[in-house]
Amino acid sequence: MLPTSLERFDTKASLQRSVADQMADYLRDCVSRRGVASVSLSGGSTPKRIYELLAEMDLPWDQIHWFWGDERNVSADDEQSNFRMVRLALLDPAKVPAAQIHPVETNLSDPAAAARDYENKLRSFFSGQSMPVWDLVLLGMGDDGHTASLFPHTRALAERERWFTENWVEKFDAYRYTLSAPAIAAGRERWFLITGAEKREALQNVLNSETSADDYPAKMIMPTRLLVTEETLPVSA
Repeated sequence: MLPTSLERFDTKASLQRSVADQMADYLRDCVSRRGVASVSLSGGSTPKRIYELLAEMDLPWDQIHWFWGDERNVSADDEQSNFRMVRLALLDPAKVPAAQIHPVETNLSDPAAAARDYENKLRSFFSGQSMPVWDLVLLGMGDDGHTASLFPHTRALAERERWFTENWVEKFDAYRYTLSAPAIAAGRERWFLITGAEKREALQNVLNSETSADDYPAKMIMPTRLLVTEETLPVSA
């Protein structure tokens, strides 16, 4: 992870407000230039507030397509569902047209089939492209250095051909769904949003050129923007 741009914020709230404003401006510009925009969304508490702020804004909702960078293998109404969180925070309040919403259709008994189905949807939407060229990919990072559902020492880290895959995560004893690292890296803009002192050590290891991406998967993605709170930044950053 060698960010093109590093932006520091005093508080989580100021980061969230700035990202929401800048995201709205950027998506309006994408629609103005190309007539359409595509976003790969992240789960988590930091993005949730950003989505709530976006829902209050005047955006060309019928020209922005919303996808998910990762998902838990739970039903769409489960409290752990990333789709449910985004629906309640953004999609329902903003009255986003159903045609613009592209959730992962989970399958508790056959996650491999669900992952193939979502990849087929992505390949149809991004027809003719070798990888999905998102206008924006929103990303977070866990205190173990994972991003999306690319967790340390999991099978999905080695994926180079697939765009989207199921990924068994031993510490949760469960499957997750995730974009592959190459599919994330194909985004025009890749914004990492990282808050909290508990992630400082992981971020230091991600930024360290001598550590392994197998140990800290966020290293696999080069952000166009790294947006962090001061408490999260390593002393040397």
